[in-house]
Amino acid sequence: MNAAKENYFGKLEQVHEFYGAMPTGVSLSETGRIFINFPEWGDQVTATVVERVDGKLIPYPSQEANAFDPQNPENGFLSVQSIVADGAGTLWVLDTAAPKFTVPVKGGAKLVAVDLSTNQIRKVYTFSPDVVLDSTYLNDVRIDLRRGSEGVAYITDSSITGPGALIVLDLGTGDAFRILDGAPSTAVDPAFIPKVEGEILLNRSADGTTSPWQVAADGLAISPDGKTLFFSPLSSRHLYSIETDKIFNKEIDDHALEAHVKDWGEKGASDGMITAEDGTIYAGDYENNSIRMIHTDGTMETLAHDPRILWPDTLSIGPDQYLYFNANQLQRQASFHKGEDLREKPYSLFRIFIGKGPAKAN
Repeated sequence: MNAAKENYFGKLEQVHEFYGAMPTGVSLSETGRIFINFPEWGDQVTATVVERVDGKLIPYPSQEANAFDPQNPENGFLSVQSIVADGAGTLWVLDTAAPKFTVPVKGGAKLVAVDLSTNQIRKVYTFSPDVVLDSTYLNDVRIDLRRGSEGVAYITDSSITGPGALIVLDLGTGDAFRILDGAPSTAVDPAFIPKVEGEILLNRSADGTTSPWQVAADGLAISPDGKTLFFSPLSSRHLYSIETDKIFNKEIDDHALEAHVKDWGEKGASDGMITAEDGTIYAGDYENNSIRMIHTDGTMETLAHDPRILWPDTLSIGPDQYLYFNANQLQRQASFHKGEDLREKPYSLFRIFIGKGPAKAN
């Protein structure tokens, strides 16, 4: 007896297979170089940032840069969650300094600028204790080189124990501050119940106890003109945005800033997001093995729906007009399955042709 089957669509191409640690971030430079990162979540990580060269993963910018020095925590990467090539010659490396979501190592949480022409670290930005809290988990970063003397970085605090927030870093002065700290738009949606692969996603201990897995502000995207910042908690299906001019308006107190946040409605539950040059936002939908598109008029549609899209994490658009993303099977980690690791290697880096380039940061 024949029966109807679910319709899968979208032409995915597998770019790389990972047989070691699970990746989170991927970013392509303006010349097509591919960078990938692996946070310290329990797998054996030999280098937390790598470049894919001729099919091989090479520590980037060097093995020494991937060696953390506890005596000098601002030197060396400890646990990198996100990397972003800004399209203007720099790779930005966001180091949580918080392996396994622990309290960040004091002085270790940082944003690092790597010059892609010399493959040398150009500048390191660290954060004060009132910006990176004991509960902070630095997650995603977007760069806008048009604001201020050297640009600004927007970073999400995707805390699992404290308030969610957005962190704004002035790249010229090094000053940073938190906005929408604990606001509804950066917080876990209390009504959200994630369902992945037909199962509610919960922390499940070997002794049978369970608890909600709740993650605050995570994905980030910025409009091509830099005037709108989009963001989304991981434990939510909603897309939010705020005009960047409002962020820097000193007459608007942070407590009043939430009133200027726009709710675009449900886009699906996402880990990563990215903006194309025409303003279209691409976002993962980890509950439905899909990649979604949010058009500038607010309408949404699905770009790809494929059973291989097992937790789409970071997204990046290359100069070849392909959308790249890692599928890392995050939902199959042992902590969700009574201590049993259900991940099946390889993890995958996929791409799908979209016919448009990335939004510019400058």
